Amino acid sequence: MKKPTHIGMDLQFEWEDVNAFVRQPDGSLFSWCERYHFYRHLIYGIVNKSQSDIILKWDAEEIYWGPGESLLQRLESEGIVRQVFPIHVETKRKELLGSWALNWLDFTKQPIDNVYSYFGTKIAVYFAFLGMYTRWMLFPAVLGLISQLIDFGPFQLLVLPVFFVCITLWAVVFFQFWKRKNSALLTKWQISYSVGADPGYDLGYKISGKEWSSIQSPVEIAGKEEQDRRKDKEKFQREEWFGAFLRVRNDAIVILSIICLQLPFELAYAHLYEVVGSDVIKFGLTAIYLFLIQHFTRIGGKVSVQLINHEKNVSREYRADSLVYKVFGLYFMQSYIGLFYHALLHRNFMTLRQVLIQRLIISEVLENLWENSFPYLKYSYKKHKVRKKKRHEKGSTKGRIQFASRVEKEYLKPSYSASIGEELEDGLFDDFLELALQFGMIMMFACAFPLAFAFAALNNITEIRTDALKLLVMMKRPVPRAAVTIGAWLNIFQEGKWKIEPGLAAILVMEHVLLLIKFGVSRFVPEEPAWVRANRVKNATQAQHLCSKRLLRTISAREQRFH
Repeated sequence: MKKPTHIGMDLQFEWEDVNAFVRQPDGSLFSWCERYHFYRHLIYGIVNKSQSDIILKWDAEEIYWGPGESLLQRLESEGIVRQVFPIHVETKRKELLGSWALNWLDFTKQPIDNVYSYFGTKIAVYFAFLGMYTRWMLFPAVLGLISQLIDFGPFQLLVLPVFFVCITLWAVVFFQFWKRKNSALLTKWQISYSVGADPGYDLGYKISGKEWSSIQSPVEIAGKEEQDRRKDKEKFQREEWFGAFLRVRNDAIVILSIICLQLPFELAYAHLYEVVGSDVIKFGLTAIYLFLIQHFTRIGGKVSVQLINHEKNVSREYRADSLVYKVFGLYFMQSYIGLFYHALLHRNFMTLRQVLIQRLIISEVLENLWENSFPYLKYSYKKHKVRKKKRHEKGSTKGRIQFASRVEKEYLKPSYSASIGEELEDGLFDDFLELALQFGMIMMFACAFPLAFAFAALNNITEIRTDALKLLVMMKRPVPRAAVTIGAWLNIFQEGKWKIEPGLAAILVMEHVLLLIKFGVSRFVPEEPAWVRANRVKNATQAQHLCSKRLLRTISAREQRFH
């Protein structure tokens, strides 16, 4: 593994030169994500090194542990080990509960460094984004309150245009400052985008004494390198264009499915909601709609996962970003088509405002209650079943049943997983999705309901604490992820600066068609060929390998002198 050194380069870690490497903000040498992967490597690395089967005994049963087989994988296949997961550290968990989840006095202030040390980069970046987004939300919230509560007399007609311009500029400035903050956090946590091979690319070479010593003459070395370079170039070109074709094909399938299947359904619901006069019928119609749309979205998510599994994505994070783009299209249509219908076709701003209030207040409150109560109810039900089973085994109906260990108790907690595509994403998918839908709603329809920013700010202040409580108390400790930005979500957030005046509807459609074409072309035709990138990575990696040990000895000796 590579780690940052005191001279700013990421070099291969060597234990004897440990002083050359930069430590974490809490003083530890390795981050939580690194330690987690070490643990998995150690426990799954216990293999049968003998030439014959080893017989293991469990409840009077014999289990044959084959040569070269991982012990833990064998125990998992037999059902002896149910699950391998990280457990909470009680001292640190209680410290975070007091300083973070239950600390309501600081509003948006959070101990982000402690969150990073305990949960890893991905979750820490999410809460840093949520805290900054909520803090910046206070400006448009105050502006929206002023525009609604104060009568500006003859200038009243200018209030909404000025308000729209201000929040558009606010969004642009916010995202620029977020990128700066994200970069500053990564520097503080000693995380960098070091040059290295992208996961999933086979560079087709190794740098070791055996491979280099097997070739004797410089002529043979040059000839073999040229031959390998041609083969690698042809291989990368084939994989690059075939992978681009698969991604475009899958994106087309998703887009056509949304247009041909989901769009008519959403428009039918929006039209019926507009023409029906009875509130009782509207309520029943909404209940049926919510029931059907949940099933439709889940089916769409499963189809998207199957499509992504056949794409040529270079890492898990690329696959996760692909899932985000595909599934967000489903939710975009589900969340916004009714609002566009009322704003552009019927131009009924009273109904539009009612729907916005319903979505921003009632829906978000109910969603927060559900996402925080459901894990607790699920956990309580599992504990009840286990205790009932243990009472039955002991033949006693009285007395309190204790768990054998804290691990057994934590095993019953639900995992922090995504509601759609849990194979590729964790629970952050749902948390980011909720924020993205909220941001799009308040930005695109700000002029119809300026108070939306105030409601969103209050919701997000609560969201910080409830999400923290969910992670610390109600769920298993999440598996750390190495992703260092909010990924595809940043592109989705930056598409939220739209205007809804009816006279500009055609321009709006044309603009986004052109943006879609631009995005499609840039996605299909990358700026740098894959074989060029692979050669650059190969040369950089080779150079780093040749000089890293000498550098490490020099840096380590210098640090020892200073100490």
